[in-house]
Amino acid sequence: VQLQAFGGGLVQAGGSLRLSCTVSGFTAPYYSFGWFRQAPGKEREGVSYLSSGGSTYYADSMKGRFTISRDTALNMVYLQMNSLKPEDTAVYYCAANTRLYSGGYIPRGTSNYRYWGQGTLVTVSS
Repeated sequence: VQLQAFGGGLVQAGGSLRLSCTVSGFTAPYYSFGWFRQAPGKEREGVSYLSSGGSTYYADSMKGRFTISRDTALNMVYLQMNSLKPEDTAVYYCAANTRLYSGGYIPRGTSNYRYWGQGTLVTVSS
């Protein structure tokens, strides 16, 4: 099982980036995914989650600005980030939870994600 995140970079405040996460070793549509981020000196935090059933969750500060999605044919997960702010600067990670859940349950938190990709750095300048 491997995940690889890419798409980070330097962007001005108000700009947009799309992060991508390639998934290999299992079939993406059946599992849950999360995007996390870690700023210097801070703990890793959940940004957005996507359940196997397609339900989504966003942290409060990301609502209306970020969108998580997946392409089942390509086995990829995305995070579209709009209206970026300097405080969004962090290393962003994608992660997978390969447990099967019923209904629209969305696992949240780093402890619920076993598989992690390497991070991709997002820097938002003011």
